[in-house]
Amino acid sequence: MQNKVYILFLFLILNMSLNASDILTDYRIHGIKNIEKQMDNELSKREYWDKYLKNKNTTFGYIESYTNILTCDKDKSTLCVYRKDNNNSFELKKEYSAFTGKYRGNKIKEGDLRTPIGIYTITKKISKVDPFYGPLAFVTSYPNSYDKYLGKNGHGIWIHGLPLNQKRDNFTKGCIAIHNDSIECLNKHLDITKTLLIINQSDIKENISKKNLSIILSQLYKWRYSWTYNETAKYLGFYSNDFVRFDGVDYKSFVSYKTRIFKKQEKKEIVFSDLNVIPYPNTTNLYKISFKEYYKSNSFEFTGDKVLMIKLIDKKIKILTEK
Repeated sequence: MQNKVYILFLFLILNMSLNASDILTDYRIHGIKNIEKQMDNELSKREYWDKYLKNKNTTFGYIESYTNILTCDKDKSTLCVYRKDNNNSFELKKEYSAFTGKYRGNKIKEGDLRTPIGIYTITKKISKVDPFYGPLAFVTSYPNSYDKYLGKNGHGIWIHGLPLNQKRDNFTKGCIAIHNDSIECLNKHLDITKTLLIINQSDIKENISKKNLSIILSQLYKWRYSWTYNETAKYLGFYSNDFVRFDGVDYKSFVSYKTRIFKKQEKKEIVFSDLNVIPYPNTTNLYKISFKEYYKSNSFEFTGDKVLMIKLIDKKIKILTEK
């Protein structure tokens, strides 16, 4: 961790507005912890993220951890494959014809014959399936945490092939079906651990506003700052009154729990990596944020995946649910 702090320290001296003499004096008197706090504060500023995003590709949002994006346009009946190139831009590689659910609109419940609208990962590949589903299938993460927040149910949303020895309808019960040579081609070129699936009724949003992404990322690090330094009121101010955690804990219970934790005034180390910020399909101000989180305090340590669903309202984020 100290090596990381040292590198960031040098970066700030060379690139940021902080006065190098003041930083060295602070370090001489107070040690590295004060410098870390200054750097954490710099990460929460729009100026840093505006500069950082200036030459970044934001075709589908801000994406660090995925190299493949699958987009399904239900109206056009297509499944498109985008792959990150050497310039870290997502390039269209394939477009497949696709069958989706019988009815338009978002999936709400089991058996409604609709394909969900949302952002999903591929959880696994099934190599041996019933011949009705073709040679293989990819299992999606439906229902995701936001689906559950909305009270949706159902399961078993796959990307699969077509029947090997029988005819089928020109729609599915909610899955995405493509021709068997297409699913075989997809299988050859897809790393499911690095793949994201975006499904919409119509066009998938592209060329996402860097201004909005910069606001969201700076707000995310303001949230992290208040969390790291036990600023209870500021931390809880990032949560919507309609917040419900993935395990059903509501806003009131969450506030009570976090207030107790923050009263301990524990020192914390919180690091985010593999960060992704993507606008949610069929919405105007809703975003999915995902990252790997390292958290360590005197009483608890965690390393794992974190997902936030946030609304951007008046240049501030409000967290609806987290997992």
